[in-house]
Amino acid sequence: MPAVASRGRGRRAVSEINMVPFIDVMLVLLIIFMVTAPLITPSLIDLPSVGKANKQPDTVIQILINKDESLEMKIKNSSTPLDGKDVANSVRNAQGGNPATPVVISADRTVKYESVVKVMDTLQKAGIQRVGLSVKLNN
Repeated sequence: MPAVASRGRGRRAVSEINMVPFIDVMLVLLIIFMVTAPLITPSLIDLPSVGKANKQPDTVIQILINKDESLEMKIKNSSTPLDGKDVANSVRNAQGGNPATPVVISADRTVKYESVVKVMDTLQKAGIQRVGLSVKLNN
């Protein structure tokens, strides 16, 4: 029932909001959050692991990016230096008309990420389908 104020002639309702119940509810919620916050365990992200494939491909073309960002193409045990502009043509020639031959990019740990992405982008723009990155397996 609203509070009524009487002034002189007639009665008038007071249009003020009573803040006490609102403050009580907010304090109870604050206490609940303060008690339960330490009990919540932080979420852990379960990253996928890299496993070994059942069968390795017969030939793999490996593009090596050295510390000085020079490029080499390695097929089996032979390696040839590459120019950044001729990467796609050299890889196509090494595939020998077989576009299913995988290409793996291996870069030194200190090489800028941008250099790796440029090589990968060049290969994908040239239509080379199977391009991947080399990783170090943790055993």
